[in-house]
Amino acid sequence: MEKVPMTAEGYAALIDEMKHLKSVERPRIISAIEEARSHGDLSENAEYHAAKEAQGWNEARVAELEDKISRADVIDLTKLSGETVKFGARVTLIDEDTEDEVVYQIVGDFEADVKKGRISISSPIARAIIGKKKGDSVEVNTPGGGKSYEIVKVAWK
Repeated sequence: MEKVPMTAEGYAALIDEMKHLKSVERPRIISAIEEARSHGDLSENAEYHAAKEAQGWNEARVAELEDKISRADVIDLTKLSGETVKFGARVTLIDEDTEDEVVYQIVGDFEADVKKGRISISSPIARAIIGKKKGDSVEVNTPGGGKSYEIVKVAWK
């Protein structure tokens, strides 16, 4: 069983989502199914079919979250340090073509949100910079083509 690396913040978000799905969404969907059943013929009851579809989606998401939680490898970022880029690092990069500066934190796959500066450990950029240090240049093959970056800072906070 492959472990899923994640931050404590990401782990807490999974737990919160699962609690919401189980304690709020599940009862709401059950009520909708009961209400739709009371309307009679189920074969042509759109409300019933919509509620059953919502139930299927909800239960599939709960199962997915339970799987991720059971395989979670929660990494305490407060105990990480060093000059080498690894999971949890906040890395400042300069695009060598445009001189644009970007800051990314390397996080677990499901925690990634580029708009918030959080990239997945399995993303092309993260794979290219892991193991590198400040001052190193890296070539990244992105969907938009090749890019060159220089690592200007590796931080842990």
